[in-house]
Amino acid sequence: MPLFDHLSVSVSEVDDVIARFDPILTALGLSRSEGGNGASWYAEGETEFVVLPARDTASGPHRHGRVGWQHLAFAVASRAEVDDMHERALRAGWTAVREPKEYPRFTPTYYASFVEDADGIRIEFMHNPG
Repeated sequence: MPLFDHLSVSVSEVDDVIARFDPILTALGLSRSEGGNGASWYAEGETEFVVLPARDTASGPHRHGRVGWQHLAFAVASRAEVDDMHERALRAGWTAVREPKEYPRFTPTYYASFVEDADGIRIEFMHNPG
């Protein structure tokens, strides 16, 4: 049984978010399902990631460091995959926050990149062997 069942994120424009998330999540092996007013990505028997339109569209984008969403980290199999996922994200419309690099303050083998979208949603691609 997974640690948590699903993660749901409110966004300003569902279609734009689908275009940004789909190349990343499908490359990570998830399948997309659309229904109602949102979309979800899942792997059979695993956690689901859901996007839905924000109920309060006047709330504006989230700002990193404020109460709320910090970031979602995707663990990948290699440094090369961190680099590849970072490039996929940029091609899909994400903005680079931090280019792929080592983070020895976390562990001696931690390698990661960070990207953010127009809603202030930040994701990380990371590889930390051992």
